[in-house]
Amino acid sequence: MSSGFTFHFSLSVLNHLGRNLYRSFITVLGEAISNSWDADANNVWIYIDRENNTLVVKDDGVGMTADDFQNKFLKIGYSKRKEGKTASSKKRPFIGRKGIGKLALLSCADTITVITKTANTNFVGGTIDNSGLDNAINEDLEVNQYGLGDVDHALFGTLTNGMTQGTVIHFQNIHEGIRNKIDYIRKLIALYFRFSLIDNSFCIHLDDRAITIDELSDLANDTQLLWLINEINDDYVTQKLLDNSALKQNKQLAEELPISGFIASVEKPSQLKIRDSEEKVSVDLYVNGRLREKDILKHIPTTSVVESYLYGQIHYNGLDDEDDRFTSSREGIVSDDPKFVEFLNELKKLLRLIIEQWDVWRIELRQEGDSENKRITRKERKSKELFNTIVDEFLPPQDSSERSKVEGWVNDLQSDAEFNFASYGECFVSENLLRNVIRHKNIPLTASPTAQNEVHNAQNGFRAREGRNKQAANITFDIRQNPDDFSYLEMKSLAFLSATIIADQQEKQRLEQDAVEYKPVRDAVAHTALLTNTAKGRLTATYENIKAKVKELLKTP
Repeated sequence: MSSGFTFHFSLSVLNHLGRNLYRSFITVLGEAISNSWDADANNVWIYIDRENNTLVVKDDGVGMTADDFQNKFLKIGYSKRKEGKTASSKKRPFIGRKGIGKLALLSCADTITVITKTANTNFVGGTIDNSGLDNAINEDLEVNQYGLGDVDHALFGTLTNGMTQGTVIHFQNIHEGIRNKIDYIRKLIALYFRFSLIDNSFCIHLDDRAITIDELSDLANDTQLLWLINEINDDYVTQKLLDNSALKQNKQLAEELPISGFIASVEKPSQLKIRDSEEKVSVDLYVNGRLREKDILKHIPTTSVVESYLYGQIHYNGLDDEDDRFTSSREGIVSDDPKFVEFLNELKKLLRLIIEQWDVWRIELRQEGDSENKRITRKERKSKELFNTIVDEFLPPQDSSERSKVEGWVNDLQSDAEFNFASYGECFVSENLLRNVIRHKNIPLTASPTAQNEVHNAQNGFRAREGRNKQAANITFDIRQNPDDFSYLEMKSLAFLSATIIADQQEKQRLEQDAVEYKPVRDAVAHTALLTNTAKGRLTATYENIKAKVKELLKTP
């Protein structure tokens, strides 16, 4: 038997449930577009007047009767899923779930006017004046004490002409304004509302012009690497990426989870920033065509530089089942949900493969890779980067007929140049360090007949030739910072001088022998010659012995 007591709800509950859930203009659009999707619309027309800060969203969906408008649209918490439905009459999976997303939609502007009709009814609707609603909340009125205002049909002009069914929503004075330019709003919509992936009949128009994948042409032209995850039927991938000459490499990745999608890499991180907006393209998670988690990689941070180059879309419809794992804001997923955690673990494995492959491909393209990747030594990586930086200045423009020929020559030089760069760098550093050791220890030239002979030859040969060359070039300034005799000595003589302070006779003889073997190959490197593989091996092995001894000499007081 009933006690006679019933629940009463203050209008303030609307604020607690989420009138202010959405803070960006694009998420307001998302809520409106999702409603049109759920209503089986074929088209959504969006009209934006930035100057007057108004927005109109119109669709040709099934529309609502007066009963639907009152008891479904205006019923906070109403969800079609509670009736046992998970898809529309057109078999579209419903986007809405909790029935509270409309709170943000209906509170994002000063006034929101909604009109709607089905094929067999007249227009019905009402106006939400949010300033009046705020007053009603402050006065602690109950929900049944606040009524919607009348509709001013003049707001809609000719938009309702010939309209047989559907819904139109008019937003006046959007909170925080419409900041983005129309071209970039088009791009944002193309990025985030990819319902065409699961229903090609759904079309979004902005100011009477359909939004297509052509909005993303600039992004596609900046994309150079691509990973495809399982099977994905996406026009952006097939028409904009795979058919684009800017794409240099692509690879198919297999995943056991029933997910699909792609992850791509641009040439420069700055190319992911959408100009004139605060938006940045990222790797996003979609469920049934709806963006559910922007920048999904934030859940599995790696601190790798690679992440700043990546964008893409992962589709996992399996997250929408009998369990409600979406947050109240509908812009995220409950972080500790077991199915979501399983997905993140699998995505982490895919990301590791992508990070490794990214470095390989970038190096092959003569671009900077992942400096944290240990698959090659730091010295090798820096030599490659130096080579790439230098050859960029010599390559003809991309559209030049000579480009491919010069690139061929560059490719032939690459491995030799990288070896020689590192070898020359090692030689430069070790020889100058030995000069400092000799000067610091006050080792005289007379300590080594080999060094004395080298200076004698330099005075009568190289040093004299250098003087004649300066004179011919009319150069009067000094070329060498320290033109003493030691600056004319190379590794062989420097090693012989340094060896005079080594007490162990065997170690002394070993350094001298290594220096003798090192000289001919070192001289070839210094004269930019291309070395044979045998010479490379000998230079590397001999230098490792010399380097070890130089490091010991540097430790001596």
